[in-house]
Amino acid sequence: MADDYYKILGIDKSASAAEIKKAYRKLALKYHPDKTKGDKGLEDKFKKISEAYAVLSDAEKKKQYDTYGSADFQQRFSQEDIFRNFDLGDILKEFGFGGGGNFGRGGFSANFGGGGSPFGRQGGFSGGGNPFGHQAQARRGKDLEYELPLSLEEMINGTKKTITISQGGLTKAIEVKIPKGLTKGKKIRLAGKGEPGPHGGPAGNLYIKSAPTLPPGITLEENNISMDQEVRLTQALLGDKIQVTTPAGKTFNLTLPPGTSHKAKMRIPGQGIPHMKGNGCGDLLVVVNIAMPKALNHRQTELINELKETGL
Repeated sequence: MADDYYKILGIDKSASAAEIKKAYRKLALKYHPDKTKGDKGLEDKFKKISEAYAVLSDAEKKKQYDTYGSADFQQRFSQEDIFRNFDLGDILKEFGFGGGGNFGRGGFSANFGGGGSPFGRQGGFSGGGNPFGHQAQARRGKDLEYELPLSLEEMINGTKKTITISQGGLTKAIEVKIPKGLTKGKKIRLAGKGEPGPHGGPAGNLYIKSAPTLPPGITLEENNISMDQEVRLTQALLGDKIQVTTPAGKTFNLTLPPGTSHKAKMRIPGQGIPHMKGNGCGDLLVVVNIAMPKALNHRQTELINELKETGL
């Protein structure tokens, strides 16, 4: 996780230059190696607060940090960039640490075991190209994710879609082949179709995520389809044969057993959505919805009353 320089110094983003200096002075006096006597954890703390102050005390570096944010800033700019024109020895001398000991010009990296950068992390830039005078490293572009609405038919049969995405600030149309079985929660990857990589780096990937659009009475559970099927009260009580048309357009005759309850399920194997890797299909679950009459005519009322007398 990238360091948040404001949190490290315990200040708000709106802090003035004087407040930034005051916060650093307080922490530097607390965590200076002369005070922490070789404690590695506290030494690292001192390094972090000094890095934060090197950036936030410099107007141009602070501007770049506020513009790019923690993660992008620390990828764009090396330690060499961060500590350029920053003399910790003079600063610590001002705070009352004598001549600064090993923290003066040329001695700062030696004190902490560094090489070409103040805290041992080598600079990653070697030419022009950023505000600190060095070339930024090439990095892989960001991945993009696109939610694509798909009908039940498209998930069953597969399809081709043309989508429009924003890529590096430009709007592009891309044709996408959607395989069978791209159900909710599943994705396909289009390599190199994401954001362009900064400074000539490789592009990220584009992920197409299924967003099913389903008709009323249809629900999905992975590759299984649940479909409501309305039957009359007498059919449920006495049993019957019913005809069911699947979402794929096939017709099946099902036997409704006597005494079928409301929301009972009947399974038709292999009539759901195909699996993406070709290993068969899910099932179709026919969910019985018993249609209750909203009103009874005179004859129906008589018959229901007779049934009531039988204890039904």
